[in-house]
Amino acid sequence: ALLLRPRGGGHIAHLLRAERAAEASYLRNVDTREVEAVREGLPAHKLHIVLDNLRSAYNVGSIFRTADTARVAEVITCGFTPHPPHPGLEKTGFSAVAHVPTRHFETTLAAVAALRDEGVHVAAMETTERSVNFVSAHFPRSGVALVLGNEEVGVDTAVLAVVDSMVEIPCLGLKNSLNVAS
Repeated sequence: ALLLRPRGGGHIAHLLRAERAAEASYLRNVDTREVEAVREGLPAHKLHIVLDNLRSAYNVGSIFRTADTARVAEVITCGFTPHPPHPGLEKTGFSAVAHVPTRHFETTLAAVAALRDEGVHVAAMETTERSVNFVSAHFPRSGVALVLGNEEVGVDTAVLAVVDSMVEIPCLGLKNSLNVAS
């Protein structure tokens, strides 16, 4: 019984915190139907996120959630990347998975070809000697697709060979890349 008290107290404290947040009119941390109605009327940004054989449904769900907050055009899943409907996506994606347009391709190369046929500039986000700092990169206003790579091996080299450009986020620590969901 003593072991349950701290946990129970933590749950009660969390419920009280949630109640205070709900009553604070200045906070915008609550999803409401009014917000969804406004958002549905806004055009999506001309940004497509392409997921190249990601393993983790949690990473994919998190990317859907970030994509929703940025109002991206779509999230494209490729290969064995978990894709809707998939129960694991809901754990980190919450309801964002239902609100972000998505399509699935059997291969990332097929997705890149389709995007290029649609007139979309395709850039791989990968650490290479040919990558440009994303801050310095010039993307066309007509739209851009960012290819994010597998958690272990990154963007497939076959995909790197056909994209329009490669960009990177500079990493100044010992690791040369961020978690794909970041």
